[in-house]
Formats: sequence, C-alpha cells, structure tokens
Amino acid sequence: MYIVTGGAGFIGSNIVWALEQRGLGPIVVADKVQDQGRELNLAKRDLAEIISPEQILEFLSDQGSDVEAVIHMGAISSTTESDIDLIMRNNFRLSLELWQWATATETRYIYASSAATYGDGGEGFDDDGSVDGLARLRPLNPYGWSKHLFDRRVAAMIAENAPRPPQWAGLKFFNVYGPNEYHKERMQSVVAQVLPVAQSGEAAVLFKSHHPDYADGGQLRDFIWVGDCVDIVLWLLDNPGVNGLFNCGTGKARSFADLASAVYGALGRNTKIEYVDTPEDIRDKYQYFTEARMERLRAAGYDKPMTSLEDGVGEYVNRFLTAEDRYR
Repeated sequence: MYIVTGGAGFIGSNIVWALEQRGLGPIVVADKVQDQGRELNLAKRDLAEIISPEQILEFLSDQGSDVEAVIHMGAISSTTESDIDLIMRNNFRLSLELWQWATATETRYIYASSAATYGDGGEGFDDDGSVDGLARLRPLNPYGWSKHLFDRRVAAMIAENAPRPPQWAGLKFFNVYGPNEYHKERMQSVVAQVLPVAQSGEAAVLFKSHHPDYADGGQLRDFIWVGDCVDIVLWLLDNPGVNGLFNCGTGKARSFADLASAVYGALGRNTKIEYVDTPEDIRDKYQYFTEARMERLRAAGYDKPMTSLEDGVGEYVNRFLTAEDRYR
C-alpha cells in the first residue's frame, strides 16, 4: 500500500497517476477532496481509500503494517496564508508525526519541502541539508518557514544519529507547472494564466523589472515540468538506499518572457507581451532569480535529463490545456 497525502492536489495527484501507471498499490489518498473541485484530479484513479488528513494517523494505526511508503505532499501551500497556528499544525506537526510513525514501523518516507525555504536567495540555492547549512536560510513567509522548520528538525535528528525511517527524502520543489493545478486559481502557474490570453490574440501581462540588472520580463525562475518531479519520486522509490534533502528543479533558470514565448509558440502564434509595474506591496521582496543546484541529486545517481522549458510547456499546452479533458 502507498499513502499519498495531498493526493488530490497538484503534484500529489500526478504522483498518484504515476503509481497507478506502474501498477503499484493499493493507493490511499489523504486529502480534503471537496475543496475547490479537487475531486476532478482523482476522477480517473482507482483508489483503495480516500481519507481526511485528520484521519491519517488513526488509519495508519489500524492498517499501517501494509504500507510500503508514505509520500507526504500535503500542506497548506499558500504563501499568503497568515494563520500561523494552522500552518504549523498542517506543515510541521503532521510531517513530524508521520516521520515518527515511519520510523517506528520501518516505513519509507518521502516528503515535500519547498524552494520557499531559500527566502530571498541571498544564501544561494544549495540543497545543503546539514544543520549549519540550513541555519543560514531565512524564509520570507510562514509557509516557507514551516517547511524550513521541518527540514531543520530532520537535519538535527540525522546529526544526532537518532532513529529514522529506512528511507527518507525531502524534495525542495521549485516553480512546478503542469496538469491538475487548476484548483489553485490565481496561484496557478504562469503557463496556465497566459494560455487564455494567448489564445485570444491578446498580450500577456508580465511585471516590469525594478532591478537594474534585469530587463522587463527578464526576471529568472527555475521552472520545472511536473513530470520531472514525478520521475524523481519514482526514482527514489526504485532506489531505497538514497536518503537526503534534494532540490527538485532543472538547474537552469529561464525568464518569464521565455515562459510566455513558449506558450505562444506552442499555439503557433507570435509572442505579445505588455509590462506593468510590480505592485508596491511585494516589490521589496520580489525575487529576481531562482535556480536549483542539482549536483547532490545527480551525485546520488539520478541521471535522467530534465525536460526543457519549450518541451514541457508544449506538452502542457497541447496535451492538456487545449484538450477537451485537461486532467491527468
């Protein structure tokens, strides 16, 4: 049995699809499926059970002996959520409780961290999972802080040689795009937001640069196709001896202008972009550059090439966003 928390969400539902494609299972999803139409992300899946996050520890207590791995993708991921107690219960305490259960039952444990743990990027984007390496980072919002807090707790337990799951791995996801993100609405990827504008023949609207080193639209992000994230999770399942905290990006930053151009290109249209001022309330904290360092994952043995921006956007646009059925 495989448990996927957050399995009705964006990355989680793509992992559930991949497990099913491999014939792995039974699959149990722990998530609040009724929220924001998430049931459509799982409508095609053959699941053994769907439980609420509040039920997961009770479920594991009853049926945990049959669990091969817990893939913990569930979290409050909104960077604007201000209820810190709620974020801590969901993102830190539950993660720690699942770690403790996986340790006690010798169950493999893969969890989602986030590139939000890097804060403004001033300390770089090196997935140094040591106590000292993590201590240098300063996340900018409660979401990033909660993910970072769990990374640090894990690092401390590893440094103390405390008991741990037989396999453990944390993944720092960068800017992921792909199918089944539609319930995120305004938090969807720029690809999904630009598509209807490009289809209508209008200009995509991007933020101007307020930094002398970057042109308008030249702000850089590490955009990663969700299929690559799924492949990394499957590779970890195939390699139970791999443990650690790893970046989940491409290692190649691309501009927002590149991203918008890839959407227009996938539609066979000429790129049109207009630029507006970055809102003043986020201007001081706006990130102009993110790029995952991927050396640790590569050194651990992951050797599959990452999907290029143009190929990933092309697949997303033509196989999903413009299809009659947009869901994986």
